[in-house]
Amino acid sequence: MSFLVNGKSHQATPRPGQCLRTFLRELGWFGVKKGCDAGDCGACTVHLDGKPVHSCLVPAFRAEGRGVTTIEGLADADGALHPMQQAFLDAQGFQCGFCTAGMVMTAAALDQAQLRDLPRSLKGNLCRCTGYRAIAYAVGAIRHVEEDAPGQACGRNLPAPAGPAVVTGRARYTMDVAFDGLLHMKILRSPHPSARIARIDVSAALAAPGVVAVLTHHDAPTRLFSTARHELPTDDPDDTLVLDPVMRFVGQRAAAVVAESEAAAEAACNLIQVIYDLMPAVFDPEEAMRPGAPLLHDKPASSRIADPKRNIVAELHRHVGDIEAGFAEADVVHEGVYATQRVQHAHLETHGAIGWLDAGGRLCIRTSSQTPFLTRNALSALFDLPRDRVRVFAERVGGGFGGKQEMITEDIVALAVLKTGRPVKLEFTRQEQFTASTSRHPMRVTVKVGARRDGRLTAISLRMLSNTGAYGNHGPGVLFHGSGESVALYRCPNKKIDGYAVYTHTMPSGAFRGYGLSQTNFAIESAMDELARKLGMDPFAFRRLNVVRPGDALVSADEGPHDVEFGSYGLDQCLDLVEARLTELPTADLGDEWLVGRGVAAGMIDTIPPRGHHADCRIRLAEDGRYELSVGTAEFGNGTTTVHAQIAASFLATTAERVRIRQSDTDLVAHDTGAFGSTGTVVAGAATRAASAALADAILDFAARRFGADRKACKLAADHVAAGAERFELAEIAKTAAAAGRRLEYDGHSSGTPRSVAFNVQGFEAAVHRRYGEIRVLRSIHAADAGVVVNPMQCRGQVEGGVAQAIGAALYERLVIDADGRVANPTFRFYHIPAFADVPQTEVHFATTVDRIGPLGAKSMSESPYNPIAAALANAIRDATGLRLYETPFMADELYRALVDRDAVTPNAKRPRPATVRRESPGRLAGG
Repeated sequence: MSFLVNGKSHQATPRPGQCLRTFLRELGWFGVKKGCDAGDCGACTVHLDGKPVHSCLVPAFRAEGRGVTTIEGLADADGALHPMQQAFLDAQGFQCGFCTAGMVMTAAALDQAQLRDLPRSLKGNLCRCTGYRAIAYAVGAIRHVEEDAPGQACGRNLPAPAGPAVVTGRARYTMDVAFDGLLHMKILRSPHPSARIARIDVSAALAAPGVVAVLTHHDAPTRLFSTARHELPTDDPDDTLVLDPVMRFVGQRAAAVVAESEAAAEAACNLIQVIYDLMPAVFDPEEAMRPGAPLLHDKPASSRIADPKRNIVAELHRHVGDIEAGFAEADVVHEGVYATQRVQHAHLETHGAIGWLDAGGRLCIRTSSQTPFLTRNALSALFDLPRDRVRVFAERVGGGFGGKQEMITEDIVALAVLKTGRPVKLEFTRQEQFTASTSRHPMRVTVKVGARRDGRLTAISLRMLSNTGAYGNHGPGVLFHGSGESVALYRCPNKKIDGYAVYTHTMPSGAFRGYGLSQTNFAIESAMDELARKLGMDPFAFRRLNVVRPGDALVSADEGPHDVEFGSYGLDQCLDLVEARLTELPTADLGDEWLVGRGVAAGMIDTIPPRGHHADCRIRLAEDGRYELSVGTAEFGNGTTTVHAQIAASFLATTAERVRIRQSDTDLVAHDTGAFGSTGTVVAGAATRAASAALADAILDFAARRFGADRKACKLAADHVAAGAERFELAEIAKTAAAAGRRLEYDGHSSGTPRSVAFNVQGFEAAVHRRYGEIRVLRSIHAADAGVVVNPMQCRGQVEGGVAQAIGAALYERLVIDADGRVANPTFRFYHIPAFADVPQTEVHFATTVDRIGPLGAKSMSESPYNPIAAALANAIRDATGLRLYETPFMADELYRALVDRDAVTPNAKRPRPATVRRESPGRLAGG
């Protein structure tokens, strides 16, 4: 059969039933991405005879004799970019870029009428990173990218270095590579939430055509580990095996098949015969702690499980002051139980890894990971290999949001490579991503707060119940972090926190944007709003009276020593900015059918995780006079690659485009803890700052000595050193240094301490339809204290993306666990993430601060915009309707029922009496 792809003829025969997406990728057109294989996300969009189609839905044979254009073929033959590709570059209409090829292909085919209705025209293309505003700017040909100037990179909207590769399909993600002799892995997963493998027979699978190996718990290491990746492995319990004979959730690995093709591996999985001894299961964390509940783990004390006999992976009990006296002193008290649901990261690139042995027999893993160095260390320990015999690296990563701070695929791939000696690939399907990876921790937070009549807080009490799922990865960290900054934000003499992270027979929870703070922020900021209402105080004034200020101790419920301090302070500015913008216009009037209200919430976050976060880097003057910077941190849409180039350029008096960056490879630098906790700028960037400053001095010293110039007169410029009227080209300096046996190269290191704090304030104006319960966001205003904003365009994109993701979690995202422990909605068709039409435009404002700790005065700003969104929206709905929402997501049908019940009592009230909205069975959130 003959196929014409991007003007090139291919002679090939698709396999029976093969879709066009996989066929095109097998031909080498890797710009065609896999995001869902169900026609839901649009990442695989191509043109078929000039019309955009989702190639995962098109049988490959239907493209015979027709013209197929992928993102690689959209540009002109002479290399000139298509106007839409250029527009996405000019507007920086992407972050991780995994969805960009499909988005560009769809947008490039729109006519003028369709361009005027983007919510409808782009409904088939999903983006998890941007919040869509940058995409709207790109489609509207609005340019945001600025020109660079030597030594003045900081504070400019400079483009991402990978931008041209992203918009042309040349950017390589984990699976965008061809290997000779590549084997494919598929996983047989448990259909039961609690069972033990009594017998497993793999003989029929081994005999199947194309099967090379079948792996069971008999083939796997017996060493326990945690999938969570932290600098200190002791932060997480060792409760996991590569392959375990005990099944603790539906979707757990039971066996793995390695075969010559994915189809052969999948078929062989169906031939494995497993007899399970079924055991009782528990899905609710409150029930799991009760005497007599089924126990999930019987592990040795060295595994660091807090109380395995009560299914408690971690617990905390802290207090300052006298909590009972604090409540006795209070004139007003609010108490409530706030529940947050399980949500999925839904990054468009699913988890996956490719492993092989290099020519020297070294284990190599190419993976979609936020933590390549920590994963290398874990694999080394797990398989008893020296660290220098393991290489782990990440190409461009298609989104993370904390979900890739795990070792979920790399261990089983490494086992298969070591068993077979051949390259092995494992790529999760979208369904596996929803059922067999991790999610946000569902939490129930009981909060009680009290204040005097003058508005000053007297007591704050929290009881946190966190559902960590079947394994304890990140369970302790999320519990402890969630109990931290959301409470420390407020000055109060009496605080008490009790918390439990509990095992249940559900899919594991894990690291997720905000790392516990979004759950507790929802409870605390809702409670603060209720206190303000009871006191008759403006919510902004109430917060100004009670939030911490420079000079205050940062105390959650523990007055022990710590390394967090006020490197700068912009919370006051954030409150002022949101209040001014939210109140400068009168409340919207949508007619009698709509109830309109406004709400606000604040958040604080430590800029770096505790107990050590380390980064090494290396920068050198290359032979061509440009700079080569090697960093360990990964790029997954967080923008750190651009920021590192800007930091280096600022200290080297050059332009960012003259800094080439290599990254996220254990071969490049000594160590990097990882790209999580918003540390890419403040930790890895600090290492870049140190190395760049040292190299700048070394270049000037060498040039002065070698060329006999006055050192005081020497100054770095974009591509040379100037010494009065003399000019020494950097390329010549590099060659001269090399000839003299001198490498102009320096290492930088940052240990992640001390740490500063960043602030976020969110305001909403929202409307609720009194007859249908529909919620509309009319205005969204966000103020962020990010210190010196190194790249405003990128930082604004992080805020917009975080707000959009959090709106989804507040209004409709929910990973549903059914009565048998199964995920009931494991596709984008039934798990609703925000589409273009769902996301309001968010005004983003930055406080003007300079942090004395962060590089160039910067602070972190990737996670924290997410945290105050649910509370701010709940407070706006409370203002509109008088109804206090205690549980996310805020479902229209449940709000409708509450409105009906309320209007039966006060049928004509536009601002009715306060009431509460609770679900009939709030316990179901414990499992989903």
